Amino acid sequence: MLGVAALVATLGPPVGGLGPNVRVVYLHGAWVWSALIGFAAAAGCGLLGWIDPHRPWLAWSAGLGRAATFFWVAYLPLSLWAMQANWNGLYMAEPRWRVGLHFAVAGLLLQAAAWLIGRPKLTGLVNLLYFPALVLALANAQQVLHPPSPVFSSDSVAVQSFFLVLTGICMLAGWQLARAAWAAEHS
Repeated sequence: MLGVAALVATLGPPVGGLGPNVRVVYLHGAWVWSALIGFAAAAGCGLLGWIDPHRPWLAWSAGLGRAATFFWVAYLPLSLWAMQANWNGLYMAEPRWRVGLHFAVAGLLLQAAAWLIGRPKLTGLVNLLYFPALVLALANAQQVLHPPSPVFSSDSVAVQSFFLVLTGICMLAGWQLARAAWAAEHS
């Protein structure tokens, strides 16, 4: 599904001054949204796992958290590519980029620690706390060059529809990763 997402991204409708370079932006955005939705699902499963630990919620929290972390870490190179393609340079002081980088490092370390410690309730708690912290940090990050919501502020139904389809494909890829991680955790 990751390959399908990359292939579909090449078919995206060009817009305004970005032209065909917007296709990298589409993929970047779809990966970010897939990660955020995955983190939200991991947090929800973590909460349910604390309420009812006899169900497989904690294993799902672990799987979803790991898949979302993969997407979050992998969006960073896509972000650099989008910056280079559209701004003809890298602006590493962009506040949203820095938040993304900090949470990628923290997410990797937290997921690795939770996996090594091997306590499902701890993993559920990590995922439960990580998501709101990420959302709060993003909400408070200044937007210098990064527009708030370029796709959904567009008047083009084609752009919005394409982006939703691409995000759906990325989420299916995330689901595949989460299911594999869940199976490993649940066995």
